[in-house]
Amino acid sequence: MRRGVALAAILVAVACGIAVAGFPSVTRAEERVDLIPDEKAGWSPSHLFSFIRGGYYSDRTLRVETSPPGAKLDLFYVRASFQKRYEQAEAPVTVVLPKRADAGKRDSVTIRAALDGYRIETVHVNVRSDQDEVVIDLQPLPNTLAGVAHTYFAGREGLTFLTKVPAQVRVQKGAEGFTVVLTQTAREDRLAAVLDGMRSPLVEKVESNQLGEDLMLQVRLTAGHDPKNLELRSRESQDTARGLYRYTIDIGGSGNVERARSALGSIGSGDVTGCAASFDDALRRKLDPEQLARALSPRGDFTDPYVRAALRRLGEVSPGAVIRMEDGSAFRPGIPIELAAAGSQAAAAKGFLALLRAWVRILEPPEYRSEALRSLIAPEMDHAGFAKALAAANAASCGGTTAGADSGPG
Repeated sequence: MRRGVALAAILVAVACGIAVAGFPSVTRAEERVDLIPDEKAGWSPSHLFSFIRGGYYSDRTLRVETSPPGAKLDLFYVRASFQKRYEQAEAPVTVVLPKRADAGKRDSVTIRAALDGYRIETVHVNVRSDQDEVVIDLQPLPNTLAGVAHTYFAGREGLTFLTKVPAQVRVQKGAEGFTVVLTQTAREDRLAAVLDGMRSPLVEKVESNQLGEDLMLQVRLTAGHDPKNLELRSRESQDTARGLYRYTIDIGGSGNVERARSALGSIGSGDVTGCAASFDDALRRKLDPEQLARALSPRGDFTDPYVRAALRRLGEVSPGAVIRMEDGSAFRPGIPIELAAAGSQAAAAKGFLALLRAWVRILEPPEYRSEALRSLIAPEMDHAGFAKALAAANAASCGGTTAGADSGPG
């Protein structure tokens, strides 16, 4: 019995060894960097009593780690204010230094740690000191990009950056577009999908890169658009409800106002009732209510007049010639005070999403209809997520019949 148990234990151990051998550990081996200068320091009177100090002639190393780990390290060996050696590494790392007996009194190691989303930190360690380990605590950057909104409609565009404190922004035109630099700002990871999906007749793509303490966003224009002729206007405001600060860059000129007005006038009751009403209800259920309310509320963007005009048209073509809300209340579009009241809660207006879809379908090229509608009703939502919600709403319209699907922006 004992022999059988022993044999089983050996087999288990062998199997575990094979499994471990087949799947090696992915843990990164700690780096070891030589930072010993080519020449020793000159003799000084302190060498007379060096035998008193323990470890004075022993090999010298300095272990450097950061919290959080993974920071890029610039390592400088400095002697009498002159740089004698420079290396780069990634924390944690063991730095090999000269023996204390071979170092000068003013010899030191300067360590500069940089990690995306954190402040750059610098520490100094005297080579002759007893310090064999240093832990650098990295502090988060003072600002964070918490949201991005891209609005595009009727030939005009806007980019809005939402930050936790007022943003320090630099905008510079380049050969293929323009660059926006948010100084000492980190980006929330979820915003990568929002930025990657930004497309319009003017904007080909938006790329974001964290360069040390600064966040750089490169906006590349589509072919045929010269950045030199591009009109960029910036403005700042505050999102008090969320405690965020808005920095908006309006791109382009006045847009196609007359064409937009003509397209809006061609919308009829069939665009907001029947199958369109089913689409409206389905899409509303797929979107975040708070985000929808923010998007359709007046906030000083160039889309505000378009939303107000669309709301008026909704009342004109809806049954009873009123703007009917989800709670059963109704407002007459021809009375300014009632139109303003409806505008303060436009997200609850029944048929409004269907009307905006119809307007986009008439006004925009097929490849940009989804993006135009998204920018009106969910400008902070990522493109893929909105496309999924839109497809589901189209499928739910009249049971997913061809009439319902054909009326979608795409």
